[in-house]
Amino acid sequence: MKKIILSINPQHVEKIINGVKKFEYRTRVAKEDINAILVYCTYPTKKVVAEVKIKSILWDTPDNLWKRTKQYSGIDKKFYDKYFNGHAIAYAYELGEVTIYVNPKELIEFGCKYAPQSFIYVAC
Repeated sequence: MKKIILSINPQHVEKIINGVKKFEYRTRVAKEDINAILVYCTYPTKKVVAEVKIKSILWDTPDNLWKRTKQYSGIDKKFYDKYFNGHAIAYAYELGEVTIYVNPKELIEFGCKYAPQSFIYVAC
């Protein structure tokens, strides 16, 4: 199976690593079968810092998805609503086991020159 690289802000990366954030919300998701997310921590870190197994991919209206996931969202409702404003469907990767890279990796190690705006597939 494939993995994807997601660009995630440092404050959210910390919550994923600490287990506070168990859902990573997106306006679109991978169409191919994937089993893990490689977490690229954005500025100032700018490295791949962890790998997270995907338990499932959820989708629903933004209101219904929030009701189902808010307990482990790691964000507040105001941030969530702003992110999904204008979208009829909201997606969430349900996050599983987190493996932290003791030595964070450069994107080039995965064949990437630039951080993805949305996501990028990688075969590992």
